[in-house]
Amino acid sequence: MIASTAMLLIVLIGLSVPVAAAIWLVASWLGAAYSPMPLHLAMGEILWQTSTEFLLVAVPLFVLLGEIMVRAGIATRMYDGIAQWLSWLPGGLMHSNIGASAVFAATSGSSLATAATISTVALPEIDKRGYRESFFLGSIAAGGTLGILIPPSINLIIFGLITSTSVPELYIAGFLPGLMLAILFVATILIASLLFPTVRGQPVPSSWHTRLAALPDLLPPLLVFACVIGPIYLGIATPTEAASVGVCASLLLAATTRKLTRRMLADAIRGTMRTTGMIMLIVVASQYLNFVLGVTGFSGALMEFIVTLELSPLQTLLAVIALYLVLGCFMEAISMMIITAPIIVPIITASGYDPVWFGILLIVLLETALITPPVGMNLYVVQGVRRRGSINDVIIGVLPFLAPMFAMLALLILWPQIALWLPQLIYRS
Repeated sequence: MIASTAMLLIVLIGLSVPVAAAIWLVASWLGAAYSPMPLHLAMGEILWQTSTEFLLVAVPLFVLLGEIMVRAGIATRMYDGIAQWLSWLPGGLMHSNIGASAVFAATSGSSLATAATISTVALPEIDKRGYRESFFLGSIAAGGTLGILIPPSINLIIFGLITSTSVPELYIAGFLPGLMLAILFVATILIASLLFPTVRGQPVPSSWHTRLAALPDLLPPLLVFACVIGPIYLGIATPTEAASVGVCASLLLAATTRKLTRRMLADAIRGTMRTTGMIMLIVVASQYLNFVLGVTGFSGALMEFIVTLELSPLQTLLAVIALYLVLGCFMEAISMMIITAPIIVPIITASGYDPVWFGILLIVLLETALITPPVGMNLYVVQGVRRRGSINDVIIGVLPFLAPMFAMLALLILWPQIALWLPQLIYRS
């Protein structure tokens, strides 16, 4: 049953069946094959419960926030400002790709939005400044993954919902690992640039005068970040309420720059509806699949099977990591998390691991899935904006950035306090 279910899902996705439809088809097949009751009758109740969940209202709000930031030109000015401060390093604008991704991730909550935004503003610089194209593309795809780790993260919201884990604790737990992973990406670019000077490209002319003049362009994203994360960390707002504050702040910034027009707002809302529709269809279909797995006894059987293996906690964790690395090659990140987390998290917590810590570890694993061929979504986003050459260029360029991701996984396993120190200091003291 386990193998046939996984194989059917992978085959459907491989045939380009939309992810939500593939999940629903697998759930329907399982219900018909292994349950005497008509489980599809519960679909309406599941749809209603999921779509009326207050926490999930934060998803379209964060998507709208990112759309406004992009369409108001705030992201472009932010990238140019970061370039003035980081492009002096060996590797030039590739460091700006990582820095801008980290800052934009702190407002958008989405890896795909981050990768698409930075691609739009950075790709013209490849030919202009003579960068090795594949490595430059890889830095954008890898930097984009920070969107689901650095708060506010849509994936952390959904993880908290489906596993009953505190979202504020997850948010603050992701801050330090997100910063460390960004630094590891920068170190990777620095080492590669020193070892292979041909990848560096020409530096962007800068001076202390232009750097100081660029500081005002960095303030808007930081202001939005403070408006969103500050109330959550202080415990005076839920993620959904904080997201609404962030949207209001982004609208105010767009108005002050005279970019808040009826057409811009309509385009932002239209983009938000497309993205939110995709996410919510996956969430609802995955919730139905999880319901079917529970009713048919799949979840319980899997847990009993793992118990009979008598693995140590570390062996169990390593087996789970190996599972996610394999699944990441074939499944989209958010659907993989929604399908597996309700089954895996009880196993991990039964082994003595903290659910907040595992949530951050899982997000790093999902980040690897975003840049792992053949289904790594960030690869296709960058190639889609690029619109020339082959996606193989992006795949080749992103491979060196898997090393810092594996290093981050190792650091989290060896020193769990990297993720747990801040939540314990603020929420558990």
